Amino acid sequence: MIELFDVFLLMLFATACAWLWHAHGLREFALMQVKQHCTKADVELLDGNVALRRLAMLPDARGRKRLARVYSFEFTVTGEQRHAGSITLFGKQVGRIELAPHPVRETQPEPVVVQHDAKVIRLDDWRR
Repeated sequence: MIELFDVFLLMLFATACAWLWHAHGLREFALMQVKQHCTKADVELLDGNVALRRLAMLPDARGRKRLARVYSFEFTVTGEQRHAGSITLFGKQVGRIELAPHPVRETQPEPVVVQHDAKVIRLDDWRR
């Protein structure tokens, strides 16, 4: 016969499974947000993953202490060096995404095509 303690253990196991399932969904959400942020910042996310670093009670944007998940990840700018980054989630709300100090790529100016019949003079040519 099923006893009350068996029901308790079953409910405890189901709760743990549901929490793990939810945590996996939040990790996937964090990964998606990090990929978008890295694309906007013109850096490359390394290893294509985020790792849960800690669970902590941190202040949100309103200053209230809430349970936060802090995930860490690594990115690169040049492909030679790894830099650390982190994302803080309050449930499905992004608290902040931080990137470690890193070099910024210099954008090359696009060459100006000058037609022979146009009267456009490039500044570099004018200085000569």
